Amino acid sequence: MTLTRDTVRRLPKAELHIHLDGSLRPRTMIELATAAGVRLPADTEEGLVEAMYVRDAHSLEEYLEKYAVTLAVMQTAEALERIAYEFVIDSAADNVRYVEVRYCPALHTPALSLTQAVEAPLAGVKRGEQETGTIARLIVCGLRTLPSRTSQDLARLAVDYGQDGVVAFDLAGAERGHPASAHAKAFEYARGHGLACTCHAGEGDGPESIDQALHVCGAQRIGHGTRLWEDPELEDEVCERRIPLEVCLTSNVHTHTVANVTEHPMRRYMDRGCVVTLNCDSRLMDGIRLSDEYWLAHTKLGCDREAIDRLALNAFESAFLPDGEKQALLERVRREIQEIP
Repeated sequence: MTLTRDTVRRLPKAELHIHLDGSLRPRTMIELATAAGVRLPADTEEGLVEAMYVRDAHSLEEYLEKYAVTLAVMQTAEALERIAYEFVIDSAADNVRYVEVRYCPALHTPALSLTQAVEAPLAGVKRGEQETGTIARLIVCGLRTLPSRTSQDLARLAVDYGQDGVVAFDLAGAERGHPASAHAKAFEYARGHGLACTCHAGEGDGPESIDQALHVCGAQRIGHGTRLWEDPELEDEVCERRIPLEVCLTSNVHTHTVANVTEHPMRRYMDRGCVVTLNCDSRLMDGIRLSDEYWLAHTKLGCDREAIDRLALNAFESAFLPDGEKQALLERVRREIQEIP
């Protein structure tokens, strides 16, 4: 079967690893900045796209510096609600049928309370879901660079809204020198109250970080996991336990986790039987949509139609949804995938 860009766009997709504060519309940023009196690095959409695109970062830490710009215009409930709503609209336009979008509510305080900082984006994604049919859920992130007690507060927040659209707890931020083990109590609380957990690991640090995410924090998915191959024994475990990897090809190039897409170990993990999912990480900073990541997997890593279909199904199968909802969604997308020539 011939695979074209249009085929990839039409493919029903799920996205499990994408940051709300990395996925704003440039026009919205300009309007929010004008209202809030915030100065942006450019005052036109074209200029802002250029300024926010990460092309010269030398590390994950440098890549993350761009987030200070978007966060500056995300300090009101109205802004968060609008951004979350537009995020779902943009997801649906790329035929993303299910999305879990993550962010750290603590980065919107003290301007907002933690309660306001979670209820505003929840309202936005729910409005977007009603208009498009794309199912959208939130993942609450702790940050490695914030105190462990903050992560515990965020885990409690995530659990409190676990029946209202928050599906998981995550740990993000600068990885090297900030071990996940310092935040183990937050993960323990989330897991103990029935909330799913994922964890950024193996992006800005080596496989020992993945080991901590799995064996200390109890993560059920791994965000990135790019450097997993450096520990073959751990790689075997991840494959055997069917722990999903939230792979972000373009982002990994921009953070210098890999030198270029052709050197990315994603295909190695697929060939070994690991559960691989494809994700954007940050639409604005990486200049992509999810369909672009699938096209890269096809053109740069040799994924044929069968492999592309498998990647799409992996994401739906790895969603943090109740089993009944997940199976109903899977039945629909399997039929659709089979009907796409």
